[in-house]
Amino acid sequence: MHRIGIDLGGTKIEGVVLDGHGRQTVRRRIDTQQENGYRHILDRIRGLHDELAASIPGQPHTFGIGTPGAVSRRTGLLKNSNTVCLNGQPLKADLENLLGRKIEIQNDANCFAMAEALHGAGRGKDLVFGVIMGTGCGGGIVHKGQVIVGPQAIAGEWGHTSIALDGPLCYCGKRGCVETYISGGGAEARYAEKCGAKKSFRDIAKDYYAGDAKALEFMKEFFRHFGRAMANLIDVLDPDVVVMGGGVSNFDALYTGGIAEVARFVFSDSLETPIVKHELGDSAGVIGAALIGI
Repeated sequence: MHRIGIDLGGTKIEGVVLDGHGRQTVRRRIDTQQENGYRHILDRIRGLHDELAASIPGQPHTFGIGTPGAVSRRTGLLKNSNTVCLNGQPLKADLENLLGRKIEIQNDANCFAMAEALHGAGRGKDLVFGVIMGTGCGGGIVHKGQVIVGPQAIAGEWGHTSIALDGPLCYCGKRGCVETYISGGGAEARYAEKCGAKKSFRDIAKDYYAGDAKALEFMKEFFRHFGRAMANLIDVLDPDVVVMGGGVSNFDALYTGGIAEVARFVFSDSLETPIVKHELGDSAGVIGAALIGI
């Protein structure tokens, strides 16, 4: 049985076809073009799905989609997406009508966690927490090969736990969310406030490695926020491994200075939880979407 997966992001939509052995046979990426609205995004997804299905003509296949946010069990509408034009929309029902088939939709961090748990850095572990630190900050929990979703479809949403009640306002309407401090976008906003200059996270990291005083001081605070946020997570879940994904996860100092702060805050006499970089890279989200498909 072939598997088709689509990873729906704010700027790009990526699709993959996996064969019966889990090998990628086709991979495509197109722009989301979210500025053109919800209906346009639906058409983009349908077009990509049809292109992928045409690569395996007549072959039965499952289909899954990973997207920011989650489908509300109460209303059937998408919620909590930072691609805000999707919120309040019947994304699953509309796509099933367009495609004429049942589909599975999961949070993109759940898809990332599933892929890394089965085929990546979490292989062989019972309880895997997958973290995405990119434009936003999300997470997913996989236990013995199954995604834990929860009755409100918010299991793993550590990015919207607060570490400062009087902190920055988040798009979700709350203050001091983890996402506002240690996602790529959050860190860039905090750097602009603190240092009076707009820089990408990549450039801030370059300055840090070059020994720039502002960047060194800023990253000291960044590591402290990461440590507190990750220690809170480990205190509650105590996973066998935490797998890091997203652009910020490629910042190597996170695995030294950041982990040192986790060890300082965790409720234990030592930090035994491995906190490791992803193995599947940019492929993890779309592979996970294919794996969760029906």
